[in-house]
Amino acid sequence: MIWMAWRQHRRQVLFTLLAFAALAALMVPLGLAMRHSFDQLGLPDCVQALSRGDVARETMDSCEQGFRRFTNQYGALNFVAVLLLILPLLVGLFWGAPLVAREVEHGTHRFVWTQGISRQRWALVKVGTVGAVVLSLAVCYGLGMSWWVDPLTKTAHEGRFGFIVFDLQGVVPIGYTLFAVALGIFAGTVWRRMLPAMAVTLFGYVGVRAVVEVLARPRFQPAETLTFPVSGTEPQVTRGDWILSSGVRNADGKMVLNDGNLMCPPPDRMPPGKTCGEELGLGPGAYNWQLYQPADRFWLFQGIETGIFVALALLLVYLAVRRIRRIA
Repeated sequence: MIWMAWRQHRRQVLFTLLAFAALAALMVPLGLAMRHSFDQLGLPDCVQALSRGDVARETMDSCEQGFRRFTNQYGALNFVAVLLLILPLLVGLFWGAPLVAREVEHGTHRFVWTQGISRQRWALVKVGTVGAVVLSLAVCYGLGMSWWVDPLTKTAHEGRFGFIVFDLQGVVPIGYTLFAVALGIFAGTVWRRMLPAMAVTLFGYVGVRAVVEVLARPRFQPAETLTFPVSGTEPQVTRGDWILSSGVRNADGKMVLNDGNLMCPPPDRMPPGKTCGEELGLGPGAYNWQLYQPADRFWLFQGIETGIFVALALLLVYLAVRRIRRIA
């Protein structure tokens, strides 16, 4: 049975490996070029200095200038990163959805079940074989993307929590890929036609990913709050923190300015008769406010999100195996 499953899917394996080889041929030179520029600009020293904190203003300005130069040179690669986000979905569409739907649509499942192979064994062998291949690909993909986006995350203020890059690296691609494949398998047992199963996989995957990313991820852990006065020295915020919300509040806590901070010059530098923030209606005791997730929670968030999608994948596989028993 395992040999038969391998013969059925060996062409898919070959085409998938060729696609990954082509992707590697494109991404590896870009990754090496980014690392070369990163080293030439002296950014590794900047990253280490900023991680220690207590950085001189001149050093910080020099580092920020280097980060901007790197971003201007390679910022366009963010569009490439957007395209890379769909790879787990493509695996679900072309590996998961046809697994059962194509067999039922062509009627070949009946031939197998009349050869002394039980439905449960047939389902477990097919799902297990595809799952092992997909898991191996997802691990390689996650490791490769972590290596590739590392310079981009180090130059971005939000670091590894940044939009898109969080989804590309670490262990979450494994969860995304397994979920996409399991969703395709389950859809094939319900609609039993390839095109409807692929459509359900597409919209279901995008919908669940959006819900988790927008609604659940910011709440995996209680966010922390940072406050600092509108006048004085701006605090050293850790590079890589995920800023969820920010603004300026009056002493009573009322929000005066959303999505921004205010740093006033010393009183002796203000124009005569002017007070900082008077156009906003600021009163005495006004302060800046930020709600954020610390940078050191990256791997915790990766583990939580991966666990969610792996659990959903296991549930969908279980439901799919149960539904296979009802297929005529």
